[in-house]
Amino acid sequence: MKIEVYCDEAYPDLFSSKRPQARYMIIGSLWLRAEDRAFYKGAIHKLRNQYKIGGEFKWQKISPSRVEFYKALLKWFYEQGESLRFRCIAIDNTQVDLVKFHESDQELGFYKFYYQLLHHWIHDFNEYSVFCDYKSNRKRDRLHVLKKCLRNANLSANVINVQAIRSRESVLIQLTDVLVGVASGCLNKRVAQDGAKYQVAKDLEHLLGRKIAPTSLSEKKFNIFKINLEGGW
Repeated sequence: MKIEVYCDEAYPDLFSSKRPQARYMIIGSLWLRAEDRAFYKGAIHKLRNQYKIGGEFKWQKISPSRVEFYKALLKWFYEQGESLRFRCIAIDNTQVDLVKFHESDQELGFYKFYYQLLHHWIHDFNEYSVFCDYKSNRKRDRLHVLKKCLRNANLSANVINVQAIRSRESVLIQLTDVLVGVASGCLNKRVAQDGAKYQVAKDLEHLLGRKIAPTSLSEKKFNIFKINLEGGW
């Protein structure tokens, strides 16, 4: 089976910030069969036309005047069942030791966590294409190295591509941005209870039948992997 994965993140520079605005960095991914891509893109464009949403849509653009579009978008996402899946990793900034584990390199640490996000959902005999929201990196080979590591760790699968694209060019990355925003807003407690984003997050919780919180690995629709960097058992 050919699988496509669309990725985005919230607070990507959290590890290097002297004044952190959040506790958790979130890296998220949207997983779908390649054969469904055109159908999903068409459905999202239809919703945009219905609600007269022009340009790029994203979590930060949620407003009272557009809230019904975002509610409809997440309802549509939920209705696709496990054919359209979201997974994110939540990294606690207070547990990250860049010096000890990441060669004092925030960018290296970031892509190590990217690997953890993707690796555990790669299955034998499938073919994967990964599309990351464009990010300016100090080292230009980060995605090439990420692809190499994923391929070496999944010898019975085929990771054919890990590449960057700009979010304005992909409604699927824009959808990922919204889902990452919901997860980040809830985990970091940065969703004001009287705001439009709160309405969107609560709508998704109602659809899922649970709070937006860390889940088990077996959760397939809206999976949140809160990595524990302190050890234990």
